[in-house]
Amino acid sequence: MIGVHSPEFAHEHALSYVRERIRTLNITYPVVMDNDFRIWRAYRNQYWPTLYLVDKAGRIRSTRIGEGGYDATDRMIRLLLAEPPTR
Repeated sequence: MIGVHSPEFAHEHALSYVRERIRTLNITYPVVMDNDFRIWRAYRNQYWPTLYLVDKAGRIRSTRIGEGGYDATDRMIRLLLAEPPTR
């Protein structure tokens, strides 16, 4: 899992702010700062938050816009993890 932080508000550009939020939210996975929105544009993203689940071959297999749907997301993650490695 990798988080991508694309700031919605001006104060969210600050590394110190993002580090503090990562700490207070107990986020243990890597988070990329996307202040210039390169990743945002590469995925043609338009919404905060958006979750992309990518399989072992690098294909987007699920997209969720907004909060919620945690059980369905968890099931999809488990399915993707259970798939055999790609060659």
